[in-house]
Amino acid sequence: MPVPTLVSVTLYAAYGSNLDPHRMAERAPASPAFGTGWLRGWRLTFAGDDLGWGQSLCTVVEDERESVFVMLYDVPPADEPSLDVWEDLDLGFWRKIRVRVHTLDGEPLAWLYVLDAYEGGLPTVEHVRMIADGAHKAGAPADYVAWLLSMPCQEIPND
Repeated sequence: MPVPTLVSVTLYAAYGSNLDPHRMAERAPASPAFGTGWLRGWRLTFAGDDLGWGQSLCTVVEDERESVFVMLYDVPPADEPSLDVWEDLDLGFWRKIRVRVHTLDGEPLAWLYVLDAYEGGLPTVEHVRMIADGAHKAGAPADYVAWLLSMPCQEIPND
């Protein structure tokens, strides 16, 4: 019996700072936007405040009651390594997983990065604003952008 070959998944589901099409154009110039959708059964959160970056980082965790807005990009094999570098995949804190994204045209399979760290901690105001701005540019609904902007953030002391 022949061994089945794995089909390469080229769709990448961006949910954090990579929601911004301009940022993605810099990081993966040969990766056009493919559309938008929702990760149903997932929740946007922050984690990894103990990893040394001075703030928590955006990630997603499974939660059957929630959904996360994503921008899909068609990433060719030539662009994937540069995204891995941007996401510091080689440090071992992030991993790639495959997910189904709910779109108006179906439920394509996509990959994304998730942080392999304990959930908790607060992001900076700047980080949340960057994500909300990217979500707005990607076409997220206004109530989703408002929800992002309402997230609790850490206060940075004035020096």
